[in-house]
Amino acid sequence: MRAPAWRTRAALVAVAALTGTAALAPSAVADESPAPPPAEAPEGLFGDADPQYDGVWRQSYALLAQHTAGYTPGEEAVDWLAGQQCADGSFLPFRADPEQPCADVTASDSNATALAVQALAAVGGRQDAVDAGAAWLTGVQNEDGGWGINPGTASDANSTAVVIGALAASGNDPAAAERAGNSPYSALGTLQLGCEAPDDQRGAFAWQPDPESGDLFGSDMATVDAVLAAYGSGLLVDPETPEAPVTPLDCGGGDADADAEDEDEGGEESDSSASETADEEPLSPQARAGSAGAAQLVGTLESGENHLESTPPGGEPQPDFASTARAVLALAAGGHAEEAMASLEWLRAHHGEWDGYASDPTAVSLLVLAAHATGGTGEDFGGTDLLEQLGRLGPAPDSSPGDESGSGDGDDADGGSSPLPWIIGIGLVAGIGVGVLLSFRRRAAENGAENGAGRDAESDAVDGGSPENGAAGPDSDGTRSEKAASEESGPGADGPDEAEGSEGSAGPGSGDAEGERRPEQP
Repeated sequence: MRAPAWRTRAALVAVAALTGTAALAPSAVADESPAPPPAEAPEGLFGDADPQYDGVWRQSYALLAQHTAGYTPGEEAVDWLAGQQCADGSFLPFRADPEQPCADVTASDSNATALAVQALAAVGGRQDAVDAGAAWLTGVQNEDGGWGINPGTASDANSTAVVIGALAASGNDPAAAERAGNSPYSALGTLQLGCEAPDDQRGAFAWQPDPESGDLFGSDMATVDAVLAAYGSGLLVDPETPEAPVTPLDCGGGDADADAEDEDEGGEESDSSASETADEEPLSPQARAGSAGAAQLVGTLESGENHLESTPPGGEPQPDFASTARAVLALAAGGHAEEAMASLEWLRAHHGEWDGYASDPTAVSLLVLAAHATGGTGEDFGGTDLLEQLGRLGPAPDSSPGDESGSGDGDDADGGSSPLPWIIGIGLVAGIGVGVLLSFRRRAAENGAENGAGRDAESDAVDGGSPENGAAGPDSDGTRSEKAASEESGPGADGPDEAEGSEGSAGPGSGDAEGERRPEQP
């Protein structure tokens, strides 16, 4: 079925929402007035291209990618993003002079705001900015529960999906954000194709209804975003998401409307994989919608050799790298790891063919996020170190994962010195001191005993020895010999032995104590 002409502009908007490139950013397509001269990229911003349409967008992606890989984004980069926020909590695509107030509130961008909220929530320390952004988003929600690119514009799947991610990242329940009784998931539900659609489109999402007929036309770019949001996730996908099967819409035999109403029962009976989860908690309505969208997405990926394609106006079909990476996020968020890995491997093998990706912070960051969602880091992505590549496009991070390990086992989690070596050293020194004191006391006691014995011998010699007995001379000499022997066997003999014994037993401890203390010396 050939898409109507109005979808050309819709496709451009959707591409922009997925790639974040300056030429196709959502605001660039929405604003049809002549563009002013290109602006020079300011300090603190990732990328050198004109930031007029995607400054906040690409900065948010870069901070998310660095954070998810274990890096601490540079304060300069975080300050730049936070400084772009308007007083009402919203974000424009780019503010050349943040010192000037945001005059036109209708130009505030829901996509830029939602993505900035996700990034600032991830890096931490900017809770006021996060709360203000989330409050602005709920304040401009449409009555159907969704969001358009700018306040007051019609809801679309991509804008609604990225706002759902922002609300989840900021600690809010997206389902609780209602306007006129409609939640964001209500808005997405109106954009999902049901059993009346062609077989290969059932479960897909449209960007917007046809403004003339109201018909829905499935869009891969809308589907990947809507599935990610239906699973309640933003761009930071938990790689530990429990495994779950994809469950397509059950449209077998019967009235399409009845089948659509009975999706819950049909999903449980659709295949053997459903019985594997029979004892698990039933899926929420939005998760069931996400699973149906994921099933349609998997079918499209398999038919396209694990990647999605797009056809630019007047061009030929070509690989859609951005949508394929977003498909990895969506499938991983639903616990469909095997299906997600198949597309990730295609990206690993072919990402070098993505024209201009290496100089686009959004493109590089999107690959990092896809790698993270499947348990990787992006540091070895098909032979490319994506984090190093991203680092060349903007401010250096304040720290990297390797910086947190410290230089020894004694370092604590804060990077400071652990008190354990000091405690051990003090204990060893105290033990040595006690040992030396006991040694001296023992030596003194032995010397006292030996001196007493010598005096007794001298007394015996005086009282009992006589020349007649032949003892006078020898006894006198013998007494002197005994005293000399006593002195030698006391301080002269026992002393060194005792000292050596004490030092020998404390020697290793002393060495250890000194070894423990030495690194701590200034």
